[in-house]
Order: sequence, then C-alpha cells, then structure tokens
Amino acid sequence: MTDAKDERRPAGELEAAVMAALWAAGVPLSAGHVQVELGSGLARTTVTTILTRLHEKGVVSRERQGRGYAYFPVQDAPGLTARRMHTELDRDTDRETVLARFVAQLNPGDEQLLRRLLEQEGDE
Repeated sequence: MTDAKDERRPAGELEAAVMAALWAAGVPLSAGHVQVELGSGLARTTVTTILTRLHEKGVVSRERQGRGYAYFPVQDAPGLTARRMHTELDRDTDRETVLARFVAQLNPGDEQLLRRLLEQEGDE
C-alpha cells in the first residue's frame, strides 16, 4: 500500500510548475485557471496555497478578479534565476570567496560568456 506522503512532489517542483503555467499564459490567471493549466489533479486549494506563497515571496503579483485574485509573474524565468543567485550570494558574508568558487566551477564556455558580459557592462 502506498502512503500519500510518498507520492508528494519534491519541494519547489509545484512552484516551478505554477510559474511555468503563468509564464506560458502571458496574462494574469486565477487559481482555477492555473489548476486547469497544470492538469495534474491538484486541488484548487493547493494551487491557491502555492500562489499565495509565491506572492509572499514577491515572485508573483496579483490583482483583484471577482472574489479572488488573478496572478502574474513579476519577472521572466532568467530574471527569477538571477534573483535566486543573488539571494544565495547574500546568504554568505564572504562574497569574494563565494564568487571565486562560483567562477572556478564554471565550464569554459560559461566563463567566457561571463567575462564578455562583464566587459560589456564596464563599457556602458
């Protein structure tokens, strides 16, 4: 017999799926519409909880729609990834070491891209 807890998705997977649905829609969606887009049999209350958490984190914004809300992302996927990188960087007091180790672990192509981007930023 399978325990319901064993079937739970990994932390963050549902949030990622909700964000993907919002990005794909391109317009604000209610919890009910997100639920339909996910097509995964999730309860609407679960979707609402995820959207509320994303709103509390500042990842999505919302506007009144009837008795509820319609949600929309505040950034695109690359912007959200950059935000997460900044959050992780801010967690450590030794920024120099963190950045040095990050750069040391980049593959050569990504390192060249980062160097090029930094040079472009310096030219502006």
